[in-house]
Amino acid sequence: MKVALYARVSSEAQDVELSIAAQLRALRDYAAKNEQQIVYEFIDEAESGRTASRPEFKKMIALAKSNTSPFEAILVWKLNRFARNRVDSITYKTLLQKKGIKVISINEPLDDTPTGKLMEGIIESLDEFYSANLGQDIKRGMKENALRGFFNGSQPPLGYRIIKVKDGPKQRNRLEPESDTSSGIKTVRHIFGLADKGQGCKEIAVTLNREGYRTRAGERWGRTTVHKILTNEAYIGTLVWGARAGRPASKNGEGVKLGNAFPGIIDKEVFQRVQQNMTARQPGNIHPRTIPSQYLLSGLAFCGCGASLTGHSAKSGRHFYYQCNRKFKQGNEVCNGQAIPKSKLESAVITQIKSRILTEENLENLVSLVNKDLELASVQYNERLAVIDTELEDIRQRLNRLYEAIESGKLDYSDLSPRIKDLRSRQSDLEKSMIVAEAELLASGSESIKIEQVKAYAGDLKQLLAEAEISECKAFLKTFVKKIEINGNEATLKYRLPLPGLKNGKEVLPIETLGGAGGIRTLYLLTASYGSSKQPMH
Repeated sequence: MKVALYARVSSEAQDVELSIAAQLRALRDYAAKNEQQIVYEFIDEAESGRTASRPEFKKMIALAKSNTSPFEAILVWKLNRFARNRVDSITYKTLLQKKGIKVISINEPLDDTPTGKLMEGIIESLDEFYSANLGQDIKRGMKENALRGFFNGSQPPLGYRIIKVKDGPKQRNRLEPESDTSSGIKTVRHIFGLADKGQGCKEIAVTLNREGYRTRAGERWGRTTVHKILTNEAYIGTLVWGARAGRPASKNGEGVKLGNAFPGIIDKEVFQRVQQNMTARQPGNIHPRTIPSQYLLSGLAFCGCGASLTGHSAKSGRHFYYQCNRKFKQGNEVCNGQAIPKSKLESAVITQIKSRILTEENLENLVSLVNKDLELASVQYNERLAVIDTELEDIRQRLNRLYEAIESGKLDYSDLSPRIKDLRSRQSDLEKSMIVAEAELLASGSESIKIEQVKAYAGDLKQLLAEAEISECKAFLKTFVKKIEINGNEATLKYRLPLPGLKNGKEVLPIETLGGAGGIRTLYLLTASYGSSKQPMH
């Protein structure tokens, strides 16, 4: 029987003793004792069993779903290594069973009888309960740790260091200010000093960058990084765990705010004045991420320097524009891109999409190119499979001849053993390559695209751009617009073939080719409507 090994260790302390090496050693011994051939080993390190979002786990399931699965069973140390979520366990085991693949726990021998299935369900339910309960235990432990003034994090705030404190048989972490001459404390006090004089986060970031200050990671300062420093209550000696800065501990009792847990490095009066100044400068108390964006091109438009273009308003909300996010956070020194009026940029892009992309002639050309690419990709994958199959057949024949020579007594097995081992190893490598090639062929998609489908969708898109709400328009644009890059008054729009993102109410993956002329297309346009009198296209 060909088997795959799956080993997993999470970041939880309880998993330290059950190392990957220990799991693999036990799994290999089990396979050897039961005369099973190991063809794959999948390892997820520091991944929780409560979710199926594990890279190697997903790779294992994908290979199992291929036309010719490379293994007949999956060996795990215990069922909780496969999953600690009952729903995930049932879902993936059912999928594997349909392909004739078993999940075997080497430490929990179960059979296919009704009693065995009942025991399996009980074990999985207990594992799920243990996992959920463990999470609660860890939270309770961290809360108690915080209530006693100990630090739960791994990275201390700038200007502080972690010291080890003996607490019975254990050692715990506590925060302590660095020396007054350290660069960290100097930077923090300089930031609060500038804020106390009335400077905003962006102005402070610009000042710090101009004066040569850098973050702990050696990066330039931005307004977000400055804001985190100014709102961190650790600088007045308050330990915060599970609660948001500037707000009381959560009503459900989860969060902790413990004053005077360690020495502060900023006067409380200064800290309070800074908070009041920042509150007074805010246009509103609602975080902008909680408000649906009214900027059609957010997430699609980028500055020539590589940063995203984000929406902003001015004059109490009377004017709206797009601006380089890096320039907005770090100042004019990092980028010379200009702010672009929202209505003019959006109008220019939509006009070009309607007149140059969503036309019958352009769509017919695109469909033709994409179909050629799909056909070529299919041919290449099939040729690759044919080459692998030919080489596999050649190896099979060679092995047969060697076996016949041994059976007839013409040659001794000890003489041919190294050669047989080499051929078997090559055979195994080729079989794995064939599995991967078949999976890639399936993933590439081989069905040609119908021009009628594309035209109908393009017609709907044109109508949406004219009549629908911003959120609907943005959703449809993201199905085919890859990126809009702005350099001065020139915009470069990269897009793929417009295909429906929805069909009969169910999501359908849009088709993209991997390379070739039919994949990503580029539209160059001069956005005359916001600063150029030149031709609108070139």
